[in-house]
Amino acid sequence: MSGMHRDRITRSPSDDEKGKKWKNKKRRISLQRLIQLISAALLNGYAVGFQKGKIFTGRTKAVCVPVLNCYSCPGALGACPIGALQTALGGIRRHFPFYVLGMLMLFGIVLGRAVCGLLCPFGLVQDLLHKIPVPKLRVPKKIDRPARYIKYIVLLVLVIGMPAFVVTKTGITPPYFCKYLCPAGTLEGGIPLMLADPVLRGLAGILFDWKVLVLVIVLFASMLIHRPFCRYLCPLGAFYSLFNRFSFFQMQLDRTKCSGCRECERSCPMAVEVTKNINSAECIRCGKCRDICPNKAIAFGFGSAKEESAVGEKAD
Repeated sequence: MSGMHRDRITRSPSDDEKGKKWKNKKRRISLQRLIQLISAALLNGYAVGFQKGKIFTGRTKAVCVPVLNCYSCPGALGACPIGALQTALGGIRRHFPFYVLGMLMLFGIVLGRAVCGLLCPFGLVQDLLHKIPVPKLRVPKKIDRPARYIKYIVLLVLVIGMPAFVVTKTGITPPYFCKYLCPAGTLEGGIPLMLADPVLRGLAGILFDWKVLVLVIVLFASMLIHRPFCRYLCPLGAFYSLFNRFSFFQMQLDRTKCSGCRECERSCPMAVEVTKNINSAECIRCGKCRDICPNKAIAFGFGSAKEESAVGEKAD
């Protein structure tokens, strides 16, 4: 048997397709991670702050970033929108935060929760922790589904309701979410500042201990469950989820190509039922479902993906 003939038998077209698919998958995952790393570096680019233990106070600090990124992080170049929202609602003037809401709505309308999947530094932390080789947990639907509404309660109560309506002696309402719950603030701001400043370490009390406990629980849970904070607690994710169905950036499923294998659903880090509701409020547009689909039935984009999907639905 000739070498050429033997090669044709042992190396089938399906092998070639699998090899190409693996390469493409690897390249896309690397690109996603690259975008996350670039975003984290750009949002926290004041490296001197980590060295000196001081917060950046330049002009850009008055500008809100679109993701959860602590204002008190020594490297932060912008303001956290959730912190800014609470400050505006709970300040002495208690003015309506048109600028903050307008900026968040802009990103929500254009990208939806792709902001969470690609740009959020704390999302990146959770993604990396989930790669640690420990047994993973799959939360039962009867627990998972109701628990996802907690983030909406956090948004309405801690971020909006209490800062807007709770009355204090000073007339200034504290940012309750940042003060009592936000693990990103503890990781990015609280711990680095404590490590750099012995005076702050001496002042740390039970509140800081509580915040560290919350952070440890979230980080440990991230090793077992993919993005537990994004699923259950993040108020910014709750806000962006409201725009997922009609944002310009959309996920699309071509049902004429879908074989119903559900590989997409098994790979989804947010446990979205892709074949039933691909643009679910929980979808963070990470692209894992598209990467693993054997029939290339899934696409995402601003224009071409929608057109392709529309053609597929008409044919169906």
